[in-house]
Amino acid sequence: MTGILGTLVILLILLTLVVWLLIERQFQDRPGNRLELESGKWTMTTQEPQHYVIEGEAALVNLTRTLEIMVPEISVEAQLLSGNSLDGVTVKTKLVSDHEDAPARPDNYWFAYIVKTGKSTSLKINVDIKGPDLSKLKAVWVKVHYLTYGPEGRIPKMGNVVVPLKYPDPDAPQNWRSTPKADVLPIPTHLLGPLDSPIDTVKRYVEPFAKPGDIVTIGETPVAIMQGRWRHPSDIKPGWVAKRICYFFMPTSSLATACGMQTLVDLVGPWRVVYAFVVGAIAKKFLGRAGMFYVLAGEQARLIDDVTGTLPPYDQFIVLGPDNPEKIVQDIYDVTGLKAAIVDVNDLKAVKILAATPGTDVDLITSALLDNPAGNADEQTPVVLIHPKS
Repeated sequence: MTGILGTLVILLILLTLVVWLLIERQFQDRPGNRLELESGKWTMTTQEPQHYVIEGEAALVNLTRTLEIMVPEISVEAQLLSGNSLDGVTVKTKLVSDHEDAPARPDNYWFAYIVKTGKSTSLKINVDIKGPDLSKLKAVWVKVHYLTYGPEGRIPKMGNVVVPLKYPDPDAPQNWRSTPKADVLPIPTHLLGPLDSPIDTVKRYVEPFAKPGDIVTIGETPVAIMQGRWRHPSDIKPGWVAKRICYFFMPTSSLATACGMQTLVDLVGPWRVVYAFVVGAIAKKFLGRAGMFYVLAGEQARLIDDVTGTLPPYDQFIVLGPDNPEKIVQDIYDVTGLKAAIVDVNDLKAVKILAATPGTDVDLITSALLDNPAGNADEQTPVVLIHPKS
C-alpha cells in the first residue's frame, strides 16, 4: 500500500510539473508587447574641451507579426562613465519624435503613438555635456524609458545605447608579452558596444600591429555585447521553472538567480532546462558525473554572464554568449586575412575556444592565453594578438 501511495505521489508531482511547463510554454510563445529599441546611428557633432554634443537616430521596432503596440510615454536620460570625478559636469538630454506620418509637436510633448505590425518609428536624441574638463569621459550610457501598451497591458521597458567618448592613443607603447610558444599583445580599445562590430574592431585596432601568420582572439563577452545580446533584468519575467531551479546552483553561478536562469529558459525552452536539470541531478547523484546539466542544456548555459559579470555599464545587464561565432571568425579572416578565434578565458588558467578559423593552431592559442593576458578586471583589452614564435 505504501509503495502504491509513493508512486501516486510521484505521478502527481510529475503531472503538476507537466501542467506548469505547458502553461509556461503557452505564455512564452505569446508575442506580447514586443517593441524593442534599435540603437541606430550616433554622432558626436561637437567636441570641445568643455562641451560635447552627441546626436542619435534610434528607432522603436514592433517585432510582432499581428499586433499593434502603443507607446503612450517615453523619456531619455544619460549617465556618464568617467575616469575622473564628475563634479561640475552637467548633462542634458532631449528626445524628439520623428514619425513618418505625424510631425513632432512644437512643445515636444510625446503624444501616444501606435507602432503598427512589423513597422517602426524613429527618435532623435540629443545629449549635451558641459564641464571644466571632459577629456576623462569614457562613454555615455543613454537610457530610453518607454511605456508599451498592448496585449500584456502597460509594461515599462528600457532601451540602452552606450556611446564611446574616449579612444586609446594609437601611438602608445606596445605591451608585448612572451610565452613559450608565442608573443602576445593585449590591445586596448574604446568601450565596445552595439554600435561596433568585430570586423571593424579588428581593422581599427589589430591590423596596424599584425603580421602574416598572426592570430587575433576576441573575448566572447565583448562579441556578444557588440551583437546586442545583453538584457536588463527589469525586462526579464522569471517563470515557474526559473524561480525554482535556480536555487539548486552555486551562488557564484550565473544561473543562480531567477533572471539569469530565465534567460536560459528563453533561449532553449523550459522543457530542455527541466530535462537537463533532472538528468544532470541523477548523473551527479548516482553516477558521480558533475556538469551534465551544462552539456544537456546547451552551449549558452555556460556562457551566460549574470549582473556584475563584466565591466560597467554592462555589469548591470545579463550578457548572453555570442551568436554564430564560427561565422564571425570566418568573416574576420575573409576581410583581414588574419586567423581568428572567439575565446572565453579566466584567471584560473581555463581557456575555452568557442570558434576558430579552419587550420588555426588551437593548442597554440591555449598556451598563449593561459595566463589571461587580457585580464578579468577593467583593463578594457578585449582583443589579444598572438604572434607565433618560429
